Amino acid sequence: MTEHNDQGGAEILEDLGTAEHHDLADGEVVTQPVTAESLGLDLPSDPAAAVDMLLGEIKQARDDAGDYLDRWQRAAADLDNYRKRALREQAQLRNVASERVVSSLLPVLDSFSAALDLPAETEGEQRLLAGMRGTHAQLMDVLAREGFEAIPAVGEPFDPEVHEAVSAPSDGSGTLEVIHELRRGYRLGGRVLRPALVAVGYGEGE
Repeated sequence: MTEHNDQGGAEILEDLGTAEHHDLADGEVVTQPVTAESLGLDLPSDPAAAVDMLLGEIKQARDDAGDYLDRWQRAAADLDNYRKRALREQAQLRNVASERVVSSLLPVLDSFSAALDLPAETEGEQRLLAGMRGTHAQLMDVLAREGFEAIPAVGEPFDPEVHEAVSAPSDGSGTLEVIHELRRGYRLGGRVLRPALVAVGYGEGE
């Protein structure tokens, strides 16, 4: 059985030490003894009962601290998840906006491609065609920085993920490949924005 000395509850607490606090007026550090009154405790005069009460208070304080820590960790995790979700949503909005803008430019690029395929018969037409090629190259360079790229077509193996066939051989054997491009296809950020419209034939294979 544990033996207790003759100290009362207040004397037991006073033996625990002192606490420091800062005087907000002049910044001086004032040392005060740790007492039952300073902690808001009404300790019984019986030492054993005082010890039991203090142990209960310590356990409650630890439980409360653990609960506060758990709540803080959950709040921090929720905040981190919210931040990540917000960043994903912002990225999705940017992608949607970019896709909408670039999709609206596809008819312009089709017109450029059709004009660049026309033969230049006069010196004036050659200069005009050279200027159009320069403008087209600048436009494609700007779009490329946003992840925009043309889908390879002629000579490539037929891939239904990026090629849309409008004609194919009725018989034969070998590897299907693109033999003619009717309309250029494009990707944006690795996603197919528009498949290439192609004619398909059989290649020689390996």
